Amino acid sequence: MRRIHVGNALSAFGLGFTVPYLYVYVAQVRGLGAMTAGLVLAVFAVAALVVLPFAGRAIVRRGPLPVLLTALVMAALGSLSLGLAGSAPTVLLSAAALGAGQAVMQPALATMIVDCSTSETRSRAFATQFFLQNLGLGVGGLIGGHLVDTSSTASFTLLFAIEAAMFLLLVVVMATLRLPHAPRIEGAPTRSAKGSWKQLLGNRAMVQLCVLGFVLFFACYGQFESGLSAYGVEAAGISTSALGTALAANTAMIVVAQFAVLRFVERRRRSRVIALVGLIWAVAWVTAGYAGLGHGSQEMATAAFVSTYALFGLGEAMLSPTVAPLVADLAPEGMAGQYNSAFALVKQLALAVGPAVGGPMGASLHAPYIVTFLLFSLGITYLAVRLGRQLTPVQNQPALRKSRVVAQGGATAESVAA
Repeated sequence: MRRIHVGNALSAFGLGFTVPYLYVYVAQVRGLGAMTAGLVLAVFAVAALVVLPFAGRAIVRRGPLPVLLTALVMAALGSLSLGLAGSAPTVLLSAAALGAGQAVMQPALATMIVDCSTSETRSRAFATQFFLQNLGLGVGGLIGGHLVDTSSTASFTLLFAIEAAMFLLLVVVMATLRLPHAPRIEGAPTRSAKGSWKQLLGNRAMVQLCVLGFVLFFACYGQFESGLSAYGVEAAGISTSALGTALAANTAMIVVAQFAVLRFVERRRRSRVIALVGLIWAVAWVTAGYAGLGHGSQEMATAAFVSTYALFGLGEAMLSPTVAPLVADLAPEGMAGQYNSAFALVKQLALAVGPAVGGPMGASLHAPYIVTFLLFSLGITYLAVRLGRQLTPVQNQPALRKSRVVAQGGATAESVAA
């Protein structure tokens, strides 16, 4: 598990190392223009959507480790070639390889976490993963920002070469792993001979979780760097430095609150935790509304906008030990890779649609934008409550399994004493 967490941190570090500077690199440093740079960012999303449906089946058939190693090599080649590419076709092909590799890493690593954890330890394992991912993204972006120089192509080549080296280092670390078999959770269906996608779509709880996941990622993650930032600049008059402070507040909240909220989350029903997140995010959107529509001082608007990002971070810290373990606990034996890939596909769809819808609204339709996503947040609460009716007691609250084991152990001890 420690090696898997190192893998999560290194992959996030590589992502934060280069992606924030990709647009500047393609458009300005390589002189390929804004349109090509926009296409490169689109290629990242399209590549993920193309490979994820096949990644799940590959993980089920071959295991997560071979799939992860293949993805790492592909990402390393894509990153290295991107640093050397000078033409639009080469840049687009390199971005496709890098995007596909990075997309496959996440369900593969998530499946490995499932294989190395039990239902009682899974929430803490995924909370640690999310903590390290955010830490890696932040550290990677900070170091990368000090290395790049828009007047020097060589500085960007070095940046992508270091990212490629990180992926290859991760290949060496992961190649030493020997994975156990994942323990099953009470109430999870057994694997059948049906096609994996047909079986997944027949799992009502998983389908409802995917719908809920789409709304979660659409209404939060899909707005961070598109609609919400555009709204902050246009409606609230937020400066670029204040926007950076807001993003830092989001990351800081996750890093500080992650393990503080873990004990609270572990003892409660997952559906109720997700429902509470919807309410917290509703408050965040109301706060954002005050920042842009409240007609207060600029200092108050900035403080409210920064608080919005911090509230989103609190919700994210509560979701990380809740949603990903639930996906694993809903999966039949041997199907965790398929379920993780399906949920990752839903996430990518939401992250593709979210900016396309939220960006124009946040920039020009300020009041409708806030009202729309306030309703989406309340919809999260409704969908979470509805999902709870489809879950078994142990799937909804894994702590019950531990209490049952203790109770059974106590009964056995009494009978022996008698």
